[in-house]
Amino acid sequence: MAAAPADAGAAVLVFPYHRGIGPTLGVLLALAMVETVVLHVVAMALWGRGVALALGLLDLSAVALLVALLRSLRRRPVTIAGGCLTLRLGFLKTIRVPLAQVTGLRTDWDAETLRQRDVLNLALANWPNVMVALSVPVRMRRRWIGAIAHKLDDPAAFARALDSLAPGSDLDKVEHIQYK
Repeated sequence: MAAAPADAGAAVLVFPYHRGIGPTLGVLLALAMVETVVLHVVAMALWGRGVALALGLLDLSAVALLVALLRSLRRRPVTIAGGCLTLRLGFLKTIRVPLAQVTGLRTDWDAETLRQRDVLNLALANWPNVMVALSVPVRMRRRWIGAIAHKLDDPAAFARALDSLAPGSDLDKVEHIQYK
């Protein structure tokens, strides 16, 4: 956790997640690069230069997108500022929740809980290490979010910050929340 000055002298608490999610995306990026080369060679042999070039450009754009996502993980951390918790997954997803709506953190859940429609899993293919429980669901596009799972680099610092900042937060009581 790091504190950085923001406007009007308020502190912004920053919680990175790139070390937890980045390696998985790095493996996916490496596989995409190998697949690009193999697909280009096979397409060139079977269908010719034009098809190979088109498929190569499509694959390279996917690789560029993965590189941009990897870079955005570090640039767009989870933050707490101005009474609002902002959880991000690079440039893919951002959800802002007023701290007054944060009930606390869950530290124990199963795969069935993560698959529920009202749980937003920002950990991608990783197993999350925090789950933020909300007292009032937040709308995100066409669904209502009642809990948000994430894989943070320092979940203990995040828990301490939420415990000290969220009004009415009681981590011991939230531990036993049952999801639908």
